[in-house]
Amino acid sequence: MKIETLRKLAGKEEIDYSFLISALKEYARPRDKISVWLKSGELIRVKKGLYIFGEAAALQPYSKEVLANLIYGPSAVSLTYALSFYGLIPERVDVLTCITNSRIKSFSTCVGEFKYYYLHPRKYAIGIVLHSFAKHQQFLIASPEKALCDQIHIIDKEYTLNDLKNIEKYLLHYLRIDETLLLNFKLKNLREICATYNDTRLYQLYNYIKNRK
Repeated sequence: MKIETLRKLAGKEEIDYSFLISALKEYARPRDKISVWLKSGELIRVKKGLYIFGEAAALQPYSKEVLANLIYGPSAVSLTYALSFYGLIPERVDVLTCITNSRIKSFSTCVGEFKYYYLHPRKYAIGIVLHSFAKHQQFLIASPEKALCDQIHIIDKEYTLNDLKNIEKYLLHYLRIDETLLLNFKLKNLREICATYNDTRLYQLYNYIKNRK
């Protein structure tokens, strides 16, 4: 089988070991064929059991966000990376940050760094949405409201946000949040997250946005 044939069978750029073995079921030694593709660069191993197609066979760019869900799960893109993804902060973020209801983990791969932060299962489940780049490129990501709440609740938990003045300073000067996008937040979604997280600082965020609308 040629790598181009495998790519057509896959229908996407990100594939796992079980798919490879299934596609090569007529081969007596499928691992040998996989090794040949890996050595030639036609197939690239992201981590054990997870692969992307090399430049010669790829039909479109692979998605780091899709890979983030596959590298370690259950997980969803969130925190700083999600804030950048939505355009809420001006910085380009290289480390792909995620939340998980499993153990804290980090992975250094050929396609970049991935970090997974723990969030209690009840908190993890709320506010996750399915985002699609293409038909076969879908991934779980925190909503804009959840991504910011996760940033406050997990990463910036030591930051004092006990009044509206402090929350404004944090949002507009520390994070440099795009205020127009911030004011597009859905208050209903934000209120549900506040109730679930039970973090008083998130209520300050809710009140700040509500007063500005």
